[in-house]
Amino acid sequence: MKKILIVEDDNKLNDGIKLALRSEFLCLQAFTIQSAFTVYKEQSVDLILLDVNLPDGSGIDFMMEIRKTDMVPIILLTANKMEMDIVSGLELGANDYITKPFSLMVLRARVGVQLRNEKNSESIYRNNDFYFDFDHMEFTKGNDILELSKTEQRLLRCLVENKGKNLSRSQLIDYIWQGDTEYVEEHALTVVVNRLRNKLGDNPECIKTVYGIGYTWIMNDK
Repeated sequence: MKKILIVEDDNKLNDGIKLALRSEFLCLQAFTIQSAFTVYKEQSVDLILLDVNLPDGSGIDFMMEIRKTDMVPIILLTANKMEMDIVSGLELGANDYITKPFSLMVLRARVGVQLRNEKNSESIYRNNDFYFDFDHMEFTKGNDILELSKTEQRLLRCLVENKGKNLSRSQLIDYIWQGDTEYVEEHALTVVVNRLRNKLGDNPECIKTVYGIGYTWIMNDK
């Protein structure tokens, strides 16, 4: 069963959303940003319903932290009807929004659309000789099979899904080691990058070093 994290400080609305969705989804509840982070770190969720205005901060800030390492679908719940608020939320990583008050039937439909989109999106990358199937952990270059470790797979996926974007070393470290970075030395990322480069044998180099920042995937799709 798909897991949905409901982040909404209005207890009645939070419970109402859970009641409306519980027949189809496992609903996890949070009422503050702090509690949302706790649930998010402990559970693997498939979608987040996120109130913009929370008692301990902005839901947008929570979303921006999530977006550093995760592209889980996020639907904003907002009482704001200002166009710029909506535009800002979408530009910063939201998949959709719904303004309060809203019909729970409409909410169910919006949730269904996002989860169908997520299910139908291919985790496959093709470019020249490269073929990467992240879901099935199949990686080839031409007729050669590439044997990649889990850390190399995570690094490659993060770079490919953010192609053309400069990713900082701290963003990549958080993504690769899933937030468990207390004992991870920064040099470990350099080692993983160099191993992956050697296995890809890319010429010209598609993992570009952005000095003073981190790395980016620069190969154009063909």
